[in-house]
Amino acid sequence: MLIKDHLGRRLVLDLPAKRIISLCPSITETLFTLGAGGNVVGRTRFCIHPEPDVKNALNVGGTKDVNMPRIASLQPDLIVAEKEENTKEIVETLERDYHVFVGDVKTVDDALRLIQDLGRLTGLNDAAVGLVHTIKENLPVEEYRLTYRYAYMIWKNPEMAVGHDTYIDDLLSRFGFQNVFSKTIGRYPQVSLHQLTELAPDVVFLASEPYPFSDGDRDFFANQLPGSQVLPIDGEIAWYGSRMVKALEVLKEVRMRLQSA
Repeated sequence: MLIKDHLGRRLVLDLPAKRIISLCPSITETLFTLGAGGNVVGRTRFCIHPEPDVKNALNVGGTKDVNMPRIASLQPDLIVAEKEENTKEIVETLERDYHVFVGDVKTVDDALRLIQDLGRLTGLNDAAVGLVHTIKENLPVEEYRLTYRYAYMIWKNPEMAVGHDTYIDDLLSRFGFQNVFSKTIGRYPQVSLHQLTELAPDVVFLASEPYPFSDGDRDFFANQLPGSQVLPIDGEIAWYGSRMVKALEVLKEVRMRLQSA
């Protein structure tokens, strides 16, 4: 079968893939959700869902530091990577010996297309279509009249936030959230407390990953930004694919919480 990845490259594959290595946690979880878990023979150490089934796949390293001998031992007929998660060097090295499909997710629509691509790659089109339908049914269909200006923090020392042209920014925009760092250079810019004070967001989200913000961090931001609501949030809402179903529930609850405050 001829299929294009999200970088526009043509791949000719014998589908469905039978021995898959996934180098992206959200893609790994989605493959299991679609019913292809039995074909996932390799995954990164960050691929922790679904527990415990994902542990049946061999740990081939990290998203930025894969173990090439382990990958070779698995004899994969398909490796699935993602442009943001995996480095160009890793992808180019793997492409010398294996079929590599590369996703590139920056919007909700990109994420839905990726689910459909995974369905085609695994021969599980019906499951993919069903998952996409469930997600679309739960996406907001009307614009929120009341919007909230937000900062979504992902790291500490140095402080980093979600910027524009990212999946999580597009997802939050669907729920009426406007990014105070939308005009800042970089998709995940380094920011300062002074900038936060000047921009005065209505809401400061402290994500649970990739940096695990603590209750002490919450108190610190709340003291420094008394006009902002500081809310811890499950960082896995930034996982696209099957995790989107849970993310939509979380964001609906956040909206209700803010509106009732």
